[in-house]
Amino acid sequence: MKNLRRKTLAAASAVTLGVGLAVAGGVAPAASAAGPDTTFLVLAPQGGKTDKAAARVAAANGTVVASYDQIGVLVVRSTNPDFVTDVAGAGVDSVASTAGLGTALDEGETLEVSAAEAANTTADPTKEPLFGQQWDMPMIDVPQAHAVNAGRADVVVGVLDSGISSSHPDLATQIAKNKSTSCIGGVTDTAEAAWNPTTSDHGTHVAGTIAAAVNGVGVTGVAPGVKVAAVKVVNDDGYIFPEAAVCGFMWAAEQGMQVTNNSYYIDPWQLNCRNDARQRPVWKAVQRALRYSQGKGVLHVASAGNSNWDLAHKITDTGSPNNGTPEERENLTNSCLILPGEAPGVVTVSAVGPTGQKSYYSSYGQGVVEVTAPGGDTRFRTRGASSTSTDGILSTTYNTTTKTNGWGYKQGTSMSSPHAAGVAALAVSAHPGMAPGQLSAFLGNTAEAISCPGGVYNPVPLIAAGPNAYDANCSGGKRNGFYGSGMVNAYNVVR
Repeated sequence: MKNLRRKTLAAASAVTLGVGLAVAGGVAPAASAAGPDTTFLVLAPQGGKTDKAAARVAAANGTVVASYDQIGVLVVRSTNPDFVTDVAGAGVDSVASTAGLGTALDEGETLEVSAAEAANTTADPTKEPLFGQQWDMPMIDVPQAHAVNAGRADVVVGVLDSGISSSHPDLATQIAKNKSTSCIGGVTDTAEAAWNPTTSDHGTHVAGTIAAAVNGVGVTGVAPGVKVAAVKVVNDDGYIFPEAAVCGFMWAAEQGMQVTNNSYYIDPWQLNCRNDARQRPVWKAVQRALRYSQGKGVLHVASAGNSNWDLAHKITDTGSPNNGTPEERENLTNSCLILPGEAPGVVTVSAVGPTGQKSYYSSYGQGVVEVTAPGGDTRFRTRGASSTSTDGILSTTYNTTTKTNGWGYKQGTSMSSPHAAGVAALAVSAHPGMAPGQLSAFLGNTAEAISCPGGVYNPVPLIAAGPNAYDANCSGGKRNGFYGSGMVNAYNVVR
């Protein structure tokens, strides 16, 4: 089994198939030998303008490649090895290099479904040939919801991910192309080729769960009447950098999106520590972008993670950073959080399998998890049950090697989060005008409560790496650490 600290928060299932010359108010820094071309986040003071910061950037031999004046954040490139110290001064709150802060995207392995099977006629009332294999949709009452409201086309869900295949037969009509972009490098590129997938089908799978069309082919999404926008934040090497995430949140805000899905985390450390000098500027920049977009009416939905961690208590992280030599960080406090999942106002989603119980990999935490949703569980073994790869989530796929579209299974909180995002899109469709805070509360109030299982929960003791590898303790009552307020429910939000 691969390390479950998946950066995309998708666990694997089985496979078959310019240079400035002077500093304002000071002396230009001495010339240094050029170093590698590096990206930096430069923050102006909270609420301040970026003009002074931009002047200092130029004087420190940096180039502003993207300016988010609304939140006082600049994305900068520079070959000056002393840029961090040279740029410091009046007008600059903080600065951090993002080199080494890219999060490796692991899209998860896919169990593929044949094209013939996906196109066969069916007697199912949904007219979707593969709907019978979508156990996740009846679990959250999607058929009943569609009879009332399948979503409105003016509702757009931003999929911050690896891109969406614009040629996929289940998605071609579902993409808001005029609101799609690549945010690689922190800079927007709206060319269609730029926001299509390059190295991963993760974003295509997520998009299908949210809004795959009801068209007699393949699968259905939770909200097939809404649109999805591809907001590509994964570069060709498979990394998500903080500047791309900031760009994505700002793009969603300025494009009037109502919901975003975020099945990833920022930083090579799964937990971003606000008291760490290197990570603090990243935290500040992300927080500013999130707050700004929330003020523009965007609700952000995010995955809880696949480490089976209790996020409400101290954690020892021995697997980060994922792009270097792992460090053992013991007894991390609540100042160390998953971003964006644990940021204020973000709806954090845990995962369940076909039985409705917490997936073996899903992280949890009382007061952290808001709701739960189907994410799949291909290792479920309680009560003698035997599962298969089809206990993952079936959705749309794109083979980046053969450049072909298809359908297949994945599992992870990456898959549970888009179910919740789709339900949120249905809620906005049925009840226009809800602010993000209202929408978040509505998702919780309409969720179906799930009680904590009794005793220590360990669904896979026979195949775990150790005898207690997946032990978990659920705390709380009607709202608890495993499931939050409960299972999101599509019918409850539209009726």
